[in-house]
Amino acid sequence: MQWEQLLSLKRQGDKGKRLRKEQDDTRLGFEVDYDRIIFSSAFRSLQDKTQVIPLSKTDFVHTRLTHSLEVSVVGRSIGRLVGKEIIKKYPHLQEIHGYQPNDFGAIVAAASLAHDIGNPPFGHSGEKAIGEYFKIGKGKDFKDQLTAKEWQDLIDFEGNANGFSVLTTSREGIEGGQRLTYATLGAFMKYPKESLPKKPSSQISDKKYGFFQQDKLFFMDVATDLGLIQKSNDGEVHYHRHPLTFLVEAADDICYTIIDFEDGINLGLVSEDYALEYLIKLVKDRIDTPKFNKLKSKEDRISYLRAVAIGTLIEDVVSIFIENEELILKGAFHHALTDKSKYQAQMKDIINLSIQNIYQSREVIEKEIVGYEILQTLLDKFITAVNNQHNDALSNYDKLILKMLPEKFRMEKETLYQRLLHVCHYVSLLTDGNALELFETINGRKKV
Repeated sequence: MQWEQLLSLKRQGDKGKRLRKEQDDTRLGFEVDYDRIIFSSAFRSLQDKTQVIPLSKTDFVHTRLTHSLEVSVVGRSIGRLVGKEIIKKYPHLQEIHGYQPNDFGAIVAAASLAHDIGNPPFGHSGEKAIGEYFKIGKGKDFKDQLTAKEWQDLIDFEGNANGFSVLTTSREGIEGGQRLTYATLGAFMKYPKESLPKKPSSQISDKKYGFFQQDKLFFMDVATDLGLIQKSNDGEVHYHRHPLTFLVEAADDICYTIIDFEDGINLGLVSEDYALEYLIKLVKDRIDTPKFNKLKSKEDRISYLRAVAIGTLIEDVVSIFIENEELILKGAFHHALTDKSKYQAQMKDIINLSIQNIYQSREVIEKEIVGYEILQTLLDKFITAVNNQHNDALSNYDKLILKMLPEKFRMEKETLYQRLLHVCHYVSLLTDGNALELFETINGRKKV
């Protein structure tokens, strides 16, 4: 892979080539990507999707929106530091093409901002709730009417693939969705493969899939333009990652490891004594002991350690990326950067404690159970209605259900796969609160 190709400013529908040296530095294309994402309705909906504890109104808990903003800030820092080293190593990128170190930061920040944009309500259980509706729920009756890959898209409903769809799907009058640069889309594409074959290797990029069958052609167009390396020649759509994807992933790993842990401490799910012990192991070489000892509140002490920990991990992943940059460009590096970190053991300890005390806490479990019931009920009602509409068999109840759909979701889809995925897409973009309110309305529990 070549950096000048990987940093493509092309957007969906472009007829000519966009050159970096012709860009207005006050309105750089990669920064336009960030703006388009942050003003999108899909991004705004993340304010009512919680990061760890669904439906919690506790002040301490991060939403998907605040998490995404934090990941974008960390990603920008990582990207700029990497960009500085890449420009130093390949000066022609700046001298001939006009790229700057901050361009790398802008790409990684935009992709990081969007990294959770396709995730359904109610945390990670939302994906499972949608998938299991088809795998073992009422939706299993559709299996024989779909191709193997279409079926896999549904039973393994994936937030990353849904995010790619959110960012790129055209609607009438809006071609190409957000029309982001191909460089940003490439950095966003964490799992550059289709849903089958499932986990063909133990490589990090094969863990999940990155696009639905309906988006395959455009995904391939992006991958080809960027010069991503194909993994196989057997007809499967399967690529090695864009190098900057490793930085987006690292920013996310750093934030959820440290900041979810901080949430658990502030909620009282993890004791401060435990927290201090685990965090100090991570930052012991960098801590300013006199400054730390002056901090009187738990929140201030944890906040200080969190900031030092994030700074430490940023420097570490930048170093790992630069050391392995040539392997990454060859498609020969198959690990998350944090898996190669000298702080891997400390991060693993923190994650294990978070799993035990936060992710498996009773509050999280109770809310995820509620989420299953809500999402599967909504899927059933809307799928029944859109299929009855297609078959000219609408009941009056179906008509009422369809009127609950926002106008942009009321277009009819020709194939069964498109209809099923369309409903999944709609349900996935609901906030926790919207989904609960709609569920209560459909079940006659909402006061009118």
